[in-house]
Amino acid sequence: MSFGVYARQLREHRRRANSRYSIRQTALRVGVEPAYLSKIERGDTPPPSEETIRRLAAELGEDADLLLGLAGRIANDVREIVTRRPVLFAELIRCLSDIPDDRLMSLVLKVRNDEC
Repeated sequence: MSFGVYARQLREHRRRANSRYSIRQTALRVGVEPAYLSKIERGDTPPPSEETIRRLAAELGEDADLLLGLAGRIANDVREIVTRRPVLFAELIRCLSDIPDDRLMSLVLKVRNDEC
């Protein structure tokens, strides 16, 4: 699914429950022109900057990394971490690419809790 389609689905889902999620009101809270958000949602223009994606994610209650991924982007902080040790992280990512999500989540939790 494309970034714009997903963002529109999120916004429209919220709009059904709360009219403050109209394209105009959402765009203004995110800090973009309504016409620009409309073009993004239709796929007529590429996804916006990381900062705008983060604001949109917060506004729509979605994970910013998910929206960044749909936009074909990697968060700047993640990019900086990888570029400090590119060979190690590239190898790690390649090794983990085929692990099922539940096992990967288990590994993430272990690392996060310093259990390794």
